[in-house]
Amino acid sequence: MHPAFSVIIFSTLSGAGYGLLFWSALAALTGRVDPWLLAVATALALVLATVGLVSSLWHLGKPMRAWRAFSQWRTSWLSREGVAAVLTYPPALAFGLLAYAQMIDRHDAVFSIPLNAATVALCLLLAACALVTVACTAMIYASLKPIPAWRHRLVLPGYLVFALLSGGLLLAAIEGVDGRLGRLPALLAITLMAALWWLKRRYWRDIDHTPLPATRGDAVGLPEREVQVFERPHTEGNFLTREMVFVLARKHSRKLRTIAVLLFAVLPALLMLPVWLLVHMDAAPWFAAAAVSTLCGAAVERWLFFAEARHLVSLYY
Repeated sequence: MHPAFSVIIFSTLSGAGYGLLFWSALAALTGRVDPWLLAVATALALVLATVGLVSSLWHLGKPMRAWRAFSQWRTSWLSREGVAAVLTYPPALAFGLLAYAQMIDRHDAVFSIPLNAATVALCLLLAACALVTVACTAMIYASLKPIPAWRHRLVLPGYLVFALLSGGLLLAAIEGVDGRLGRLPALLAITLMAALWWLKRRYWRDIDHTPLPATRGDAVGLPEREVQVFERPHTEGNFLTREMVFVLARKHSRKLRTIAVLLFAVLPALLMLPVWLLVHMDAAPWFAAAAVSTLCGAAVERWLFFAEARHLVSLYY
């Protein structure tokens, strides 16, 4: 598949934004993050999610008709993703306003959002909406039967872990400004990096060793027969060749996979080690650097996610 730049931006930034909303809601429930930091985190998350969602419109032939996608939520994961993304905004805005109000009215001894039935319900709703939106984004691809690489069982967990990792690093970088960050965020980040590396390793191994479920003979109506292409079906490129028949050399694929792993797992893990071992150091710059590295690695991985996927229509070409 052709790796569209707009979709790469969408899946990378929106995933980080919704992951940041998820962790912000959980942090409010634990009471370990200052309200003004939660307000900053919510604002950053909404900016990332909005930029990602708007960039996804660039890939549409007629962006002005994007509103029609909301009507097919019963059958389309794309429509469900749009609905879930929009439904996340009200609790996110309410959460941000709550954090901002508490920041203004707080007493010197109060460093968290007061918890009651309403605020707990709001935090749980926000966390659930954020995860559901990321899951719907992953299912847009995991539901496509003509692309076996996307139909893989690890596509959904991979999207979720990327969102949790990038969002968690961003929240830790913001929380570290206050200087009250312990070892737990660094240890949790390293655990997520290891899990993500394992998921991608298994995923890449499976798509490398799993052939397409159909052959060229099946495509042209001659099953169980060897068919050779001796002439192109047309003299110029068309929509199918531009969007669904993208060839990536295996040697380039290996290099890009290595770069992606270095950026989203190895380098961030190395940056987390000093934070984990040295408790009293300023952790914010280290988490910020790890977050930037993870986002760059996610962008490379997303490019590979599209470039390595083979659509069954490629059998005709």
